[in-house]
Amino acid sequence: MSILSKLNQSNPRVWVVIGVGIAGVIVLAEVQRRRIRAKSFVKEDFGAFLQRFQLPPFPQPPPPAARLSLSDLTFSINDNIDVKGYVTGLGCTDWKRTHDAAEKTAIVVTTMLRNGATCVGKTVMDELGFGILGENKSYGTPTNPENPSHVPGGSSSGSAVAVAGHLVDFALGTDTVGCIRLPAAFCGIIGYRPSHGIVSTVGVSPNSQSLDTVGCLASDPSVLHRVGHALLQLNLLEPKKTRRIIIADDLFQLSKVPMQKTVHVVKKAVEKLSGYQTPKHLSLGQYIASNVPSLNSFREDPTNQQNGISMLKALSSVMLLLQRHEFKTNHEEWIISAKPRLGPDVSSRVSAAINTIQGNAKSLYKVKVEMRAALKSLLKDDGILVIPTVADPPPKLNSRKSIPREFYDRIYSLFSIASIAGGCQVAIPVGRHDDFPISVSFIACHGADKFLLDTILDMYSSLQEVGAISSSLQFPSTNGNMDAAELLKEKGNAAYKGKQWNKAISYYTEAINLNETNATFFCNRAAAYLELGCFRQAEEDCSKAMSLDKKNVKAYLRRGTARESLLLYREALQDFKHALVLEPQNKAAGVAEKRLRKMIG
Repeated sequence: MSILSKLNQSNPRVWVVIGVGIAGVIVLAEVQRRRIRAKSFVKEDFGAFLQRFQLPPFPQPPPPAARLSLSDLTFSINDNIDVKGYVTGLGCTDWKRTHDAAEKTAIVVTTMLRNGATCVGKTVMDELGFGILGENKSYGTPTNPENPSHVPGGSSSGSAVAVAGHLVDFALGTDTVGCIRLPAAFCGIIGYRPSHGIVSTVGVSPNSQSLDTVGCLASDPSVLHRVGHALLQLNLLEPKKTRRIIIADDLFQLSKVPMQKTVHVVKKAVEKLSGYQTPKHLSLGQYIASNVPSLNSFREDPTNQQNGISMLKALSSVMLLLQRHEFKTNHEEWIISAKPRLGPDVSSRVSAAINTIQGNAKSLYKVKVEMRAALKSLLKDDGILVIPTVADPPPKLNSRKSIPREFYDRIYSLFSIASIAGGCQVAIPVGRHDDFPISVSFIACHGADKFLLDTILDMYSSLQEVGAISSSLQFPSTNGNMDAAELLKEKGNAAYKGKQWNKAISYYTEAINLNETNATFFCNRAAAYLELGCFRQAEEDCSKAMSLDKKNVKAYLRRGTARESLLLYREALQDFKHALVLEPQNKAAGVAEKRLRKMIG
């Protein structure tokens, strides 16, 4: 009889121990298999590269001449930039199949080589440069090193991933409607869109010539500065100017990141430096409404004069219409003949472009001219406009169908400012929120690229320092003196009726400090915030009022108005629906519900 059978007869529990041991081995093997599979899923190069090759730099000049400015730096390029002997594929297998190898290398690549950098390959991009999520059906989606389960952003997705993954020192990409700025924000790096027409696009496949630029992505501000100077062929010696910082408060209302982590960071960073005026604030939407008159014809609701956000949405409409118009001119013949098989997001955009009939293209170019002049008048040669780069965190991979229209409305509203004005813009990482990178953008007027790049180099370390330790908002404690609070509320009501919005807010705030349990105080303050265009604060106050009084109809109406102004159409629709449940005959809620249903549907 075997020892095992003896053990079994003498102690039946042995078999349980043996079974547990075997199960443990199987579990460990499965865990190891899954780890190996996960490692293979995230490729060594994060899936950033389409082709690896090496273009060596030009020879160094003999001593005593200085070394070339980009010596020892490596870079990659988008798949829409020509390299002699390679097919420029635009991130699309059908395009690559139907085109021959380039006969010349793009001027911008030669410029980098001439300044000492080494090109190490081409990177993935959204097919035909016509997407913004960074997902690619033909070659796969590059993995966002910051958030692997979320999109990297596009269309210069591989370029951003190559930099964020430390595979190259910098990357050249193209930016038409945000194609460098968006992936820079989502991947937590620096992205530079130059002034339109400043950097040569010879040897770069066009998407929309009136908007196309060739820019740079980097993780080190000094590298960005060196590459920018090489791209622009700038004179290094220029007297330093006192800088004016202008913060677009209304645009930060669109962002889901608390202002304490964005606006506060910029203001505190400025305080640490010399040569800067105290930052000023403005409503950019209202400024555009007053200075770009031809934009009025593109507003969805010309009767809605409540805020300037609708003007920014109109500006984004002009940008997208212009892109479609010029893309159709450039590529309609090939699209019809080749019938390319594209990813769903790109396919829908291409279809919209090909089927677009632009009756009066001149009106689009007129907006461009007026917008450039308006930005120049605002910033002159010493001003920097500060806006959020994006309003939302990166969506999850393969979630295109669940992304609401408002996501695109907010993102294009922000990108249209520099794209239509032709100005230069740099997206800068300034910390994290909810485990996603935070990015703010600095914009200068057309041709002020050196001034902008110098400003970024000067401010970057302070921005990082303040961003890392940004403090949270402090709220005063309250004791609930009811009579005094009611009196302050009445004073606030009187100021509101007199259209003294800021004064009304001060009174309502004092009332809230005395009694935080009164929903009316929050709801009334929200009404004053709405008048000032402070929609995020109005939304927060209405939410607080609802938590205190779930049947406060005015709170639902006002939060719905605030959310609609923030381009949160679905959430606004729900608020107006709630108002109608509480008051079925409420005309304002009924009109708003019909309007939003039409917009969303």
